[in-house]
Amino acid sequence: MSRIPYLSAFAVLLLVLLSACSTPNGQPHNGSEPVAPNQVADFGTLYAQNCSACHGAEGRGGASMALANPVYLAVVDENALHNVVANGVHGTSMPAFAQSAGGFLTDQQIDVITSGMFSRWGRKGILDGTNPPSYAAKTTGDAARGEIAFGTYCASCHGLEGRGGSKASAISNDSLLALVSDQGLRTIVITGRPDLGAPDWRANLPGKAMSDKEITDVVAWLASRRVQSPGQPYSASNDAQHHYAEHLEK
Repeated sequence: MSRIPYLSAFAVLLLVLLSACSTPNGQPHNGSEPVAPNQVADFGTLYAQNCSACHGAEGRGGASMALANPVYLAVVDENALHNVVANGVHGTSMPAFAQSAGGFLTDQQIDVITSGMFSRWGRKGILDGTNPPSYAAKTTGDAARGEIAFGTYCASCHGLEGRGGSKASAISNDSLLALVSDQGLRTIVITGRPDLGAPDWRANLPGKAMSDKEITDVVAWLASRRVQSPGQPYSASNDAQHHYAEHLEK
């Protein structure tokens, strides 16, 4: 039998052993080091770790509004969006993510998130030929006029007084209003919730878009319906008295 196959196998084994010896024992291979959290610069990773739990995978919406909404990205100012991500929205469920505000992300990482939303999910020219309302209110709203505007544009889905209807949920719910800011309400009225089938400001009433002032007034009316102790059937004082009475009975 020829010895050539045995010699070839020995040569291959020798090469494997030599390559294994090229890396010192206990030393990692090149490129095997984990990336520090503050060095992550991939949009997909940063969004999945910090945003998707509320805004949905790929920005499609979840507990909070969809961010992959071209209408929203055409209306919102990039600096305003950066500020929301960095500093959160006080009094709502939106936390601050910037390290300077107690979060975990660097300014560079927040830049990656905000710019990535526009580059991936924005659509140039989507509002061409329209007269979109401003992202932020320019005047103070009138709650009385807002109630009338709500009845005109919103009640067909959300029901009278915003208590909910066959097509959409309650929007004047005190727990909901406690979790969203006035700007958040305005944003939803303007951009809709495409993930939930809610139209933007142009399609609530066929052939008649809401005006900037009507949007401001509707938000003022919704904001006027916030209560001091949302989600509680009794006032804080009555609740305290109830617990005190139970304590005396024991």
